[in-house]
Amino acid sequence: MSDKKKFYINGKWVSPKSSKSIKVINPATEEVCAEISLGSKEDVNDAVLSAKEAFKTWAFSSKKERLEPLEKLYELYKKRWSDIAETITTEMGAPKDFSTKLQAGTGAAHIKTFIRYLKEFDFEKPLGEHAKNQRLIYEPKGVCALITPWNWPMNQTCLKVMPALASGCTMILKPSEVAPLSAMILTELIDEAGFPPGVFNLVNGDGTTTGDALTSHPDINMISFTGSTRAGALISQNAAKDFKRVSLELGGKGANIIFKDADPEAIERGALRCFRNSGQSCNAPTRMLVEKSMYDEAVERVKKFANTMKVGDPKKEGEHIGPVVSEVQYKKIQSLIQKGIDEGAKLVAGGVGKPDGIDKGYFVKPTAFADVNNQMEIARTEIFGPVLSIIPFENEEEAISIANDTDYGLTNYIQTKDKEKANRVARRLRSGMVDVNGAGIAVDAPFGGFKHSGIGREAGKEGLLEFLEVKSVGGWAN
Repeated sequence: MSDKKKFYINGKWVSPKSSKSIKVINPATEEVCAEISLGSKEDVNDAVLSAKEAFKTWAFSSKKERLEPLEKLYELYKKRWSDIAETITTEMGAPKDFSTKLQAGTGAAHIKTFIRYLKEFDFEKPLGEHAKNQRLIYEPKGVCALITPWNWPMNQTCLKVMPALASGCTMILKPSEVAPLSAMILTELIDEAGFPPGVFNLVNGDGTTTGDALTSHPDINMISFTGSTRAGALISQNAAKDFKRVSLELGGKGANIIFKDADPEAIERGALRCFRNSGQSCNAPTRMLVEKSMYDEAVERVKKFANTMKVGDPKKEGEHIGPVVSEVQYKKIQSLIQKGIDEGAKLVAGGVGKPDGIDKGYFVKPTAFADVNNQMEIARTEIFGPVLSIIPFENEEEAISIANDTDYGLTNYIQTKDKEKANRVARRLRSGMVDVNGAGIAVDAPFGGFKHSGIGREAGKEGLLEFLEVKSVGGWAN
């Protein structure tokens, strides 16, 4: 078992003020793989005061002063890539190949991207030719609380930490207590890269104690949170008391609209996109909407795909899915699968219980339901497991209506060879992102959603702007 009980505050690894700790469980083995400390209010306060003091100088640092350690961090990250991937596999169960290419890979991509956007960004500029003595100044928002999830631990951490560093903010990172170990490696790299003490701080802990202490601290100026919609609402209440800036990336229940003229791989591609990462992605297309003329065919193809999809040891190479992250998550998914059966949906693949031949670890069968209607709980709740609901539709209007009939609005998907129809439907879907024919969303495209899926955007230029305030100055001397 790995002892990871120290916090990183003011440029040093320090012992916590409290002896309380949390065990980190390997979801594939159900065994303890590490133990972390539970950050107290005192630990949080130390970290916030450190960040507040560092902000006095880091906020006014030059591009060069920010770029040099960021570029060094990118080089250091590449050297530890395999360590990061292996750690993610251990802490949250992502299979080796998936963890190496995508889980660790996205972290590197975001570091590289924000270096580029920092180089290009103009922090001071005139309002326009019509007002030459009017100046716009983009300034860092201040001391930031960054709270990240377990499902994409490095992706989400880098989506927050890198623009915060690039903008001139200082920060306290609280990674998920379920999968905190990869963030601790990143902290080691940030330390080695030479950022000034206090600019970046890490305090581990849970949401109830550590997270609440962070989000309610009077010297926190901004909160950037990724996680459940329920937790996002509570954080918003904390932030409202003293008007903290808030960026929230929350849940999703994406619709994948498959028209009869979709390409030959659309159904299998949609099922894979739902099941990969063991269904633990907020932007997963968990509702497959299929035009009625090809509905029966689609159900059979999903059934075959789900029944042949492999589930197994995440430490092995190959195209399979691993466990879900925890016993709590496993039990939630099992109860929702049973709920789907009880509601009368047709179970065509998977179901309750663990896959055949597996008796240890939080493994879930790739599961698909047919004949689902959009009022069933499995069609409305973010299950966060490898569970797909297949829903028929008559025409374009009905497909759009079903897709938009949800509290969420993160990512929707469209499959059709008709380009005009694809564009027309994309405009009408109430979501922050729309993926057409498997094109994917670019690494620097704005990531975020409508409605209960959150507030604000991450990645690229929009992600950098989330950490900046704009100041207008009249009478600027040119």
